[in-house]
Amino acid sequence: MDRPLRVCMVLEGSYPYITGGVAAWVQDIIQGLPEVEFSLLTLSPQANQKLRYTLPPNVIDHVDMVLSDAPRNKEGRKPGKRSLKAVLQFHQQMFENKNADFNALITAPKHLEEFDNGLLRDTSLWNLLLQSNLRKNPAYAFSDYFWAWQSSHRLLFNTLQIKAPEADVYHAISTGFAGLAALTASRTNNKPFLLTEHGLYHKEREIEIRKADFVRGYQRDMWINIYNNLSKICYQSADVVTALFEENRQKQIELGADPKRCIVIPNGIDIERFSSVERIKKPGFHVGLVGRIVPIKDIKNFITAAKIVLDQIPEAVFYAIGPTDEEPDCYKECVAMVESLHIQDRFIFTGRQNVLEYYAFLDLMLLTSVREAQPLVILEGWVAGVPCISTKVGNAPEMLDYDERFLAPSKDPEKIAKNVLYVYNHPEEMKAINERNKQKAIRLYNKKDLIQRYRELYAQFKEKL
Repeated sequence: MDRPLRVCMVLEGSYPYITGGVAAWVQDIIQGLPEVEFSLLTLSPQANQKLRYTLPPNVIDHVDMVLSDAPRNKEGRKPGKRSLKAVLQFHQQMFENKNADFNALITAPKHLEEFDNGLLRDTSLWNLLLQSNLRKNPAYAFSDYFWAWQSSHRLLFNTLQIKAPEADVYHAISTGFAGLAALTASRTNNKPFLLTEHGLYHKEREIEIRKADFVRGYQRDMWINIYNNLSKICYQSADVVTALFEENRQKQIELGADPKRCIVIPNGIDIERFSSVERIKKPGFHVGLVGRIVPIKDIKNFITAAKIVLDQIPEAVFYAIGPTDEEPDCYKECVAMVESLHIQDRFIFTGRQNVLEYYAFLDLMLLTSVREAQPLVILEGWVAGVPCISTKVGNAPEMLDYDERFLAPSKDPEKIAKNVLYVYNHPEEMKAINERNKQKAIRLYNKKDLIQRYRELYAQFKEKL
């Protein structure tokens, strides 16, 4: 194939509209592979969002879809027999915990929009809902079950309708609806399907669902089952599945990924950029958290830990370094919490900043998230010369050698504060630990190695075209 390889990246609720680790990873891959042409298929919660990244010149196409606004059949056409059979068979296989025949669902329907209003017009589909309600939801009104079923499955059917840009490879950056859209495009166009996961999508959604007070028991179970089955389908169908670390790879294999096609490609950072930081010691003790002011970063945990530490180290200063505009309500709550604890003179929300300027003087970094995959900020801090304390999320425990001096359970500000005091009281020991961690990051987490792995992976697909 003489022309450049064309890769369609499929993303849900991420790049190029949201900043963060996954979005930065996507930008790095695209910029690092200028010889590859990229198309973007993005699935968004709303239309006309503001771009947070400048798209590199090798992004030749971008299609943004709002799933809830996907085209629907206004006439309420009844499903055809092949479509109906595929849907019924698919659900029966899932009910019996069998491997669902997703290919039949893709290839059978000619007009998937039939399943919007057409769903109400077919006796077989209606009976399916009645039986499901009796089996799973006998204590609630059927109307509640029906609307929950329709709202969830409408998103699935809308995803199946999406027309993806033409490409040689479809590369989903998660399972879920992005994985479903990439798999559909792959099967429709007879092209390879590559799946990359940073966190585990179905586990992340399950955490969110279980925390949502408005999702009742049967609705909770329905959504969790949908996300679990989407992940299973993607794992079983992908030509290659990548994970950031071995623990996640094993979980992918447990849900059906072929071990021979499931590989680990760790995250990476720009070693030269972060090692160029010139450290300048400032008076006092300076503690930072680099991240968006959003709930999953648990900034309130950071604030509580700051209050505990300030009672012991009054000269300490804490910095929340990151954008404050992604979830304004969360930011307002955090500001109010700081004020209520009377630490506003020692706690600073910096907004979006050049993190190198802060790595130059920070004495310590904290990561208080309730969910992470393989946090880049830990690596950035190490290479710049800043130690890190983290909650036990994602791959952080392995990165920190399972050392309890630098790890804390989620939602445990007392343990975080205890670890902060340890770092403060052992400056000489920390110098040796910092150097060891810096060398580990340079050896194992170089962005150049990450990009080269994906260059080689894409090249394997190109050879088969």
